[in-house]
Amino acid sequence: MKARVFLPEKLDVKAFIEAEAQLAGETPVTGLSRLASAASPEADLAHMPPVRWRATGRPVPQRVGEPELWLDLEAEAELDMECQRCLHPVRERMSVSRSIRFARDEAEAAKLDADSDDDVLAVSRQFHLLELVEDELIMAQPIVPRHDECPSDIVNLMQDDTETPVPGGASAEASQGEPAPEAKPHPFAALAALKKRADS
Repeated sequence: MKARVFLPEKLDVKAFIEAEAQLAGETPVTGLSRLASAASPEADLAHMPPVRWRATGRPVPQRVGEPELWLDLEAEAELDMECQRCLHPVRERMSVSRSIRFARDEAEAAKLDADSDDDVLAVSRQFHLLELVEDELIMAQPIVPRHDECPSDIVNLMQDDTETPVPGGASAEASQGEPAPEAKPHPFAALAALKKRADS
């Protein structure tokens, strides 16, 4: 008998779990648009490592009644996100290892969801497995992406000269006999001060 073929975009979840089947694959980040939308504007999505995922059906026998239907899901992805400190891309790695229980209809799913801490979904014959993978990876994203050490010295980049130079090396006050105009505060001076305090 020919083995049944399961498709991740149109998965018969109940049949997949009862068959204790397994699906695994790699999907380009560009194929998961909601996940890709979190990337840095400078990120080259076409050259990001593919999202790797694996799903396994696991029926759990019960002493009374039908087996429980479980789907074990693993996924990992890498994405260049915008560092919230230096605003340059930072490579963030996300990984997921979840077990999700499937109820036989929406009513049973609502009851199980209310009575337990398990993740519960209703079975479907047209279940989109990759959307579930994407949902889980989005929830695994860091709240505040940032480098352990930013690639550039922000304090030095933001440092502002306190004196306005004039030709010949003399200050504006000496060359004109008038007080030099007060230097404008650097727009990132406050951020630099915050970083100094954070690093001290």
